[in-house]
This record gives sequence, C-alpha cells and structure tokens, in this order.
Amino acid sequence: MHPAYFALAMATGIVAISCHFLGLPDLAIALSWVNAVAYPVLWVLFITRAVMFPERVVADSRDHGRAPGYFTIVAATGVVGTQAVLLHDAILVATILWWVCVALWAMCTYTIFALLTVGEKKPTLAEGINGGWLVAVVATQSVCVLGCALDGAMLGDRDIGLFALMSFWLGGGMLYLWIIGLIFYRYMFFPFSPRDLMPPYWINMGAVAISTLAGAALSSAAESSALLAPLKPFILGLTMMFWATATWWIPMLLVLGIWRHWVRDVRLSYDPLYWGLVFPVGMYATSTFRLASALDAPFLLWIARAFVIAAVTVWLLTFLGLARRMLYAVLLGLRRPHVPLHLEHPGGQTVVGDWKTEGITP
Repeated sequence: MHPAYFALAMATGIVAISCHFLGLPDLAIALSWVNAVAYPVLWVLFITRAVMFPERVVADSRDHGRAPGYFTIVAATGVVGTQAVLLHDAILVATILWWVCVALWAMCTYTIFALLTVGEKKPTLAEGINGGWLVAVVATQSVCVLGCALDGAMLGDRDIGLFALMSFWLGGGMLYLWIIGLIFYRYMFFPFSPRDLMPPYWINMGAVAISTLAGAALSSAAESSALLAPLKPFILGLTMMFWATATWWIPMLLVLGIWRHWVRDVRLSYDPLYWGLVFPVGMYATSTFRLASALDAPFLLWIARAFVIAAVTVWLLTFLGLARRMLYAVLLGLRRPHVPLHLEHPGGQTVVGDWKTEGITP
C-alpha cells in the first residue's frame, strides 16, 4: 500500500465539492457517500499496514520518493471535512476533522521533513524530487480551506481563527515557492525520461489551485472581519497570482503527458498515483468557481464548468481502473494456492516457481 493512497479520498471529495458548486447535486451526494466509505476503509488499511509491517512504514517515512505521500492523509481529512460542511451541513463532524487535520499536519510536517533532513543517505536532486512533494502544500492549504468552510469559528474567537487560517495559507504559499523551484530546476537541467514523469507531477498545478481556493475563501471571510478587511486587496491579488500559475501549468502538463504516452509509447494503466492527477483537475474546477465569485467575474464560470466535466471523467476512469485491479486480485486469490509458473529469465534460463511463495509477479 503506497503512502499516497489517501489521494483517493482527496480526489473523490474535491470532485464531489466541484459538482456541488456547479449544479450537479445528485452526483455530488453520490460521490460524497463513496468517500464516506473510502475514507474510513483507507484508515483501516493504513493502520493494519502499520501494525503488520511497521518496518515498511518507517522505511517509507525516510524515503524521499515515498515519504511525502503521507501528507495525503492530512489533505484527505481536510477535504472530507469540507465535504461534510458543504454537502451535509455536519458542522460538528467538520470541526472534529479540522482539529484532526491540524494534528496530522503538525505530525507529518515536523516528522517527515526532520527525518529527511537528518538522514545520512540521500538521493541526488534528480532522483529525490518529484511533484509528490507538493502534497505538503496541499495538506497545509486544506487546513485553511476547511477552517474557512467553518467560518473561522473553530477557536472560539472568529478573528483569531481567521488569523490562524491566513497564516496557514501564507505558509503553504511560501512552501510552494521553495519546492516548485527545485522541481523546475530538475525539469530544466537534468535528463528527463518517461519514468520520471509520474502522475503526481499534476500536483504542480493542484497545489496552486487549492491555494487559489483558500485565498478566495479567505477574501470572502475578510469582508466581515475587522482584522482581515484591510488585507482583502492583498489576499485577492495573491489569489489571482496562484490561479494564473495553476492555469499556466495545465498546457505544460498536457504536452508532457502526450510526450510520455504517445511519443515515448508508455502504456496507460492503473496506478494509485493517478488519484494525484484526478485531484488537481477537480480542484481547478472548484477554485475557478470560487475565484469567479470572489472577483465577480462570471466569464470564468465556463472554465469551471468545462473542468468539472473533465474531473468527473478522469475520476470515473481511475475508479474503473481501481475496480478492475481489485477484481483481478480477487480472482487471482481464488486460484489454487500453488500455481506453477514457467518464466523465461532475461538471461535465457527458465525459472520454475510459485508466485505466492517465491514473490514472482504473474
């Protein structure tokens, strides 16, 4: 189980929210109930893995390629909480999830980054950095988005709550600048292969899309806050910059995807990391809708409508890929416990063994 598997709940939740905002209430409710099952199931699987294979969990937290995946737990919690407020008006549930989200954010931020900092063996920049690192930004901004959905009322005093949320928003924006600089440097000055272009590179766009959503929500809350009202022009200006950056990334990522799958002929097949592609598309639709409202710019709504259709489409394709993978696993498990296999080794010799006992992949 990849640490980033909570991206399934992230993606499902944000597509449900985008459908809610853009006039597809029945689909939004259906997706929210899918998420109501997926989120706790992922927790059960995660805890089971931690109990049965603690050494693998610890190893993942020290791995530059896999460790950032743990931030999907934080982001998924924030998205599920926001979904609970907007679609089900479950204020108490969302408030509890906000506190859980903050606790998980602190745990992941100051554990994973510390472990990666003090680790003795480190990969090169080309090997260690990827778009998945930006999930740390998504996690930080998800705290702000959920808090704004609760109107900053989590800490008792609304102005104090909004001040804390703006601190998360600005901190997440700064974290994006640090990480995206390394990613762009890796793009431009190191050899690039199709293997390097993993689906989480779409988080390049998703991280600034959720920053746009958080900024738009903060600007709306600032109107009735004596503390944040003077900062509203600054909030809107920075929010617009985040949206423009997200928009810039979309054609670039599409071109690189065409290069990977058509020019270099990489077969498109299900991978849990593809949920990290679904999430940014849904988030861009939602953030564009909220920005249109914050700026009173209705001409942006057609972009949001186009992207909500794209989000539902890629969610469905990825979900069908997951269902197919699960069905295949079940059917494989129903086979006889010992299935002799004759596999030809690249060196020429024939390997005869059992895939269950010897770890051979059928």
